[in-house]
Amino acid sequence: MPGALLPFLAADEEVIAFFAGVADVDATDPAAHTLEDGVRLASGARLEQFARAGSGDAFCFVGEGGEERPVVYMSLDGEAGPLALGLPELVRLCLVAPWWRDAPGRTAKELRAVADEYRAGLPDFDWRRDRAARALGLDPAGLPSEATVLTLLVNLSRGPVAAACLVVGYEGDPFDPLFDAAAQS
Repeated sequence: MPGALLPFLAADEEVIAFFAGVADVDATDPAAHTLEDGVRLASGARLEQFARAGSGDAFCFVGEGGEERPVVYMSLDGEAGPLALGLPELVRLCLVAPWWRDAPGRTAKELRAVADEYRAGLPDFDWRRDRAARALGLDPAGLPSEATVLTLLVNLSRGPVAAACLVVGYEGDPFDPLFDAAAQS
């Protein structure tokens, strides 16, 4: 349902604890989320920041509409790309693989090591994830696998969605892709 998740990401304590604290997606102060002047989509479509990471990186909706819009991530390091086809998909990605930022260029074995290291640092990860999922009305047992959400993420980095979500800086230079599609197998 459009408009249903974003208020929870900004107001529900269980959800904020997971998304801002574990997944590094802070949507608690929308007025503070502003893009650098001149940062835009090459297509001219609207780019609306709705959350940020602790580093200041941005999570943005693309185009007009509600939570069904594609979500683009922009790093302060000049990388950008689509993360999800709508906020519900981003929520599932973050619930299942909040360490997705460490995925680019890694093999399946390396990804398993990243996930294991992440979980070792958060021994109560499953408990926190499950509480956030339930607060959002999601059954934790129905969440997709890590492989599924990472495959969706990688597939978005290729093809028409990535082309429609090309971010350019104030000088007109495109941001580097989050995932190098040519290097992925």
